[in-house]
Amino acid sequence: MVKIKRVYEAESRGDGYRVLVDRLWPRGVKKSELKFDEWPKEICPSTEIRKAFAHDPGKFSEFRTKYKKELRSVEASHKLVDLSKRARRHNVTLLYAAHDEKINHAIILKEVLDSLMEDKEASLG
Repeated sequence: MVKIKRVYEAESRGDGYRVLVDRLWPRGVKKSELKFDEWPKEICPSTEIRKAFAHDPGKFSEFRTKYKKELRSVEASHKLVDLSKRARRHNVTLLYAAHDEKINHAIILKEVLDSLMEDKEASLG
């Protein structure tokens, strides 16, 4: 199962494998205080699309399209497959720093991972 959680929320036992999905280190968080298992920058939005989006809700649809295109790169695809395999067996929690809990890249990343898991399960069934 894939979950999403802000980096500012407390770690919990149910988080499972914790993956930091922001390209930049989260503001106000000491490196010694954030518990995470992996920081795969190949699945984080590029600086270019992140800056263009600027967390403007009116630009979210365009950001979603561009981010999903970035996630089709070879490097990102391999990492997504790895994470989806892990999420089939254990919880994977995507950690993000954005203030908006409804409009952020972690939501898109979760959708992509969930879709990968569904496709694999359908092909097994």
